[in-house]
Formats: sequence, C-alpha cells, structure tokens
Amino acid sequence: MAVLDLNEENFESTVLDNDFVIVDFWAPWCGPCRAFAPTFEAAAEKHPDIVFAKVNTEVEQGIAGSFQIRSIPTLMIFREKVIIYSEAGSLPASGLDELIGKVRELDMAEVHKEIAEEQAKADKA
Repeated sequence: MAVLDLNEENFESTVLDNDFVIVDFWAPWCGPCRAFAPTFEAAAEKHPDIVFAKVNTEVEQGIAGSFQIRSIPTLMIFREKVIIYSEAGSLPASGLDELIGKVRELDMAEVHKEIAEEQAKADKA
C-alpha cells in the first residue's frame, strides 16, 4: 500500500476511518527523516492492512502544532482512534516491525476500558 500524504483536509478522516494508522511526522530538510523514509515505505509494503501516512511538518504546521511535535522524525501510531505510541526518532526496520507487532497484540477492548475509567475519574475530580 502506498504511503499517504496527510494534510488539514484528510488527517482527521484518515485516523477516524481506519483502525490502524501509523504517521511519520517529517520535513524535507531533516536528514534522519530522509534516512527513515525507505524503512517506513518498506513497512507500508509489508503491512498492507495498516494505513501508513506522512505529515510534512513544514507545510502542515497546524497538525504538527496540535500534536506538539517538537522533534522530527516523530512516529505516532493510532489504533481505533487512540494514540498508542508517540516517540521522536527513527527506528531500524527490525525495531519498526517489533513495534508494529506489539501494537497489533494490544487488547483494544481493555485499552478503551482503561481510557473510560480514567475519564470517569477525571470527571469526578
């Protein structure tokens, strides 16, 4: 599957309409971002059931700002509309595959239950 370019118009719908989305926040001037791009693209080919997408932080400063992206590359993973992972820095192919495997194994019913419990606590406070 091809890597999508996300912008203000399609970011939200991409995350809301897909169960598993991996987003690479990058910029053209960023050497580590350019070095990570082939690894990211190879993972997209290897995992066609996952949406792989990129946000150019130079062009899409609003999106980058809303997620408080301070360093790039930053990798963010959404499962069922929940941010599961958000870390700056690139990963080797083996590290990205391992991370994808761990995120796949998550019991999302349990994750949603924990979020609901935390929200209930916050609402009482």
